[in-house]
Amino acid sequence: MFPWREEITPYRIVVSEIMLQQTGVERVKEKFEPFLVKLPDFESLADAPLREIMEAWQGLGYNRRALSLKKLAQAVIEKHSGKLPRDRGSLLALPGVGEATAGAIMAFAFNAPLAFIETNIRRVFIHHFFTDCQKVSDRQIMPLVEVALDRSNPRDWYYALMDYGSALGGTANNPNRKSARYTKQAPFHDSDRRVRGDMIRLLLGAGSMTIDDIIDATGHDADRLGPILCAMVRDGLVTEEAGRYRIA
Repeated sequence: MFPWREEITPYRIVVSEIMLQQTGVERVKEKFEPFLVKLPDFESLADAPLREIMEAWQGLGYNRRALSLKKLAQAVIEKHSGKLPRDRGSLLALPGVGEATAGAIMAFAFNAPLAFIETNIRRVFIHHFFTDCQKVSDRQIMPLVEVALDRSNPRDWYYALMDYGSALGGTANNPNRKSARYTKQAPFHDSDRRVRGDMIRLLLGAGSMTIDDIIDATGHDADRLGPILCAMVRDGLVTEEAGRYRIA
């Protein structure tokens, strides 16, 4: 069972959906409750230093989501009096929330009958309705979701649909390979994601460092590491002062 389904609150749903955006369910199950112990609500998340959030986030990857989650919590506190908005438009205006995440929050936090598409939902509809097709677009799938949606109990309907889609993902012929959105992910060992992850772990453990210190400690090539570090500063993941880099 998934912990965010056992005790449903808007905050728990938001945290789980941001975590699940690009990370497998088993890894999220492992990290979810420890994260909530340290950061139990929107207020604590909004007030926490980024370093504390990043430390709780470690192991989930795609660290920019942790920064987006902090900014989301700040927006909820500052613009919505500490309560997660219940309408799609306001949710989409929050940092880190796209169409699929907004739809999932509406369905799971508020049991609202809003049609949306994510990986597992896409997989089910391609499997049943687009067997002989290639490059299936979400525009083709969405009318089917809207017709099939159980408007009396969308939460449980989506949970069942997504569990079914997850099971289909373990089959030899993953239906999502027929999706127009399908791309094969580059190997992690030689990716910019690995370089960013190495730097985040290093800076969390070491405080502040110069770029030469970071290069020596990680072993990454300076021509590759430099632009990635600059991008992390622009994103707000890392701060730079007097030639030294740290996570605030």
